[in-house]
Amino acid sequence: MHGVHGRYLHIDLDTGSVAEHPIPEEVSIRVIGGVGLASLLLYRWAPPGVDPLAPENPLIFATSPFIGTGITTASKVAVVTKSPQTGMIGDSLSSSYLAIALKRTGFDALVITGKATGWSLLVVDDGRVEVRPAMDLLGRTPDETAESVRAALGSGFRVAAIGEAGERGVRYAAISNDGRLAGRTGGGAVMGSKRLKAIAVRGSGLPTVADPAGLARAARDLAARSLGPGTAKYRELGTAANLAFFNRIGVLPTRNFQQGEFAGAEAISGETLFLEHRTDKHACAACTIGCEHHYRTRDGGSERTVRLEYESLFALGSLCGVDDPNAVLRAAALCDDLGMDAITTGATVAWAMECAERGVDLGYPEHEFPRFGDADSLLRTIEAIGRRQGIGDLLAEGSRRAAERTGQGSEAWAMHVKGLEMPGYDPRKLPTLALGLAVATRGACHNRSSAYDIDFSDRLDPDAEAQARAEAAAAAEDQAAVLDSLTICKFLRHCFDDLYAEAAELYTMVTGVPTTGDDLRVAGERINNLKKLFNIREGWTRADDRLPDRVLTGEAGLTHERLTHLIDAYYRVRGWDADGRIPEAHLTRLGLTDLL
Repeated sequence: MHGVHGRYLHIDLDTGSVAEHPIPEEVSIRVIGGVGLASLLLYRWAPPGVDPLAPENPLIFATSPFIGTGITTASKVAVVTKSPQTGMIGDSLSSSYLAIALKRTGFDALVITGKATGWSLLVVDDGRVEVRPAMDLLGRTPDETAESVRAALGSGFRVAAIGEAGERGVRYAAISNDGRLAGRTGGGAVMGSKRLKAIAVRGSGLPTVADPAGLARAARDLAARSLGPGTAKYRELGTAANLAFFNRIGVLPTRNFQQGEFAGAEAISGETLFLEHRTDKHACAACTIGCEHHYRTRDGGSERTVRLEYESLFALGSLCGVDDPNAVLRAAALCDDLGMDAITTGATVAWAMECAERGVDLGYPEHEFPRFGDADSLLRTIEAIGRRQGIGDLLAEGSRRAAERTGQGSEAWAMHVKGLEMPGYDPRKLPTLALGLAVATRGACHNRSSAYDIDFSDRLDPDAEAQARAEAAAAAEDQAAVLDSLTICKFLRHCFDDLYAEAAELYTMVTGVPTTGDDLRVAGERINNLKKLFNIREGWTRADDRLPDRVLTGEAGLTHERLTHLIDAYYRVRGWDADGRIPEAHLTRLGLTDLL
């Protein structure tokens, strides 16, 4: 099989042992790579019921067959572990040169277990592994850490690093590489629990592809299509363009989801940022789209330039009632410096802001409370979270745990699913997305399905039956699983006439394995069932598939009763029983039984 090395590397930080393990061709075919491969390795390596911050919880980095082949956007590394936020599968993706460097090491994945005796730097140089002391790197930002590591080891290395948030066990700490973050579900906290400040990788060899000439032609054609109308928004304004549009249609989460419209939206819109703050734009490794827009503060203070996406913009802006673009840019920069997921940061601060608004006693002096619309308190609180100081120590646990500790009814406005805070789409008017958020295996997530595409299009009537929405949501999840396992960008999905058929042609050219669109579609279903199976093993029950009561208000017919009907239909579409569990015959049909 071309396109893969057919092996992964296990590193035990407890003993210092290093072992190579084969990945049989049939396994590679069934789970593809990326998130699919890493999910399988998590199921095999994580002891059932393991504490996410225990040494035994594996931290997994995985590549895909497409990385290093010239296919546009195929430069994502998958980071998978048991999440310290949800206690379930935690999977993140990050576009970067790290993915290419890892693929060049001669391995398709790294599995890291154990805990180093002191703060360490893990170096993987082709097949050679070394654990070095890294006490001198503590307290540095991820960018500073990467710069220092590359100065010491050589510019050919690519570095994944945590910031202070990961060092101090903030449950939503991220892993940063090349200025991009594997942000959601707390992988940085797991890395910190292993006393790993950074991982440096370098390699010299990529696997061959089966049809170099055919692949080169297909890759050139796809690159040309990536510059068409399907990606124009991302190239011209970036994802920040979503804010004004979402505000106009009333789905922009505002003041901790108390409203769907924000009076200060214009001041922080993508259009305003473009005109008054934008400096330039960049592209991820191996990407022709170039959606990464950079913005500069203009408030007379020490200048900061930051990459800003819509999700950070909403979470640190409208969700907290803050309409000062300079403050939002500084807040995003702080999250990057500290190494924290901006969505959960903003959502947890917004929960605390509502506590302050309602007079809830958080157990800290009132002058530490953040307040809606108060930019200074937002910045102060983010810094306190990253360093676990004062009220930040409570908020470093995330909104679910903070609310459980606080009580006083505050659980009602902790806006999460399974412990993962909700993204920047108010589901009250988006019923298909509402279902997708409720059932997503990693918690409230717009990125593990594109169910919102259904609601923003005319593909389904507003009064569509539950069955139709369930089929659409499941199909969107399976498509996302394929993209995440091939590790190509979801922004590319609209550039295909037939995503499955064309991706299968690319897969065949890369691997030499004859593959159809239906093969990939089934692989997506298999991977989602695999992730669900892990969650069931770790204690998932039907009660975990839910949405916060706040959004079940009856708008667009979204009520507890309707969500229940949608979930019932979704389980039927998936072939699961009424409790959401997977029958053995279904596992056998998907070819999962003999994989586990």
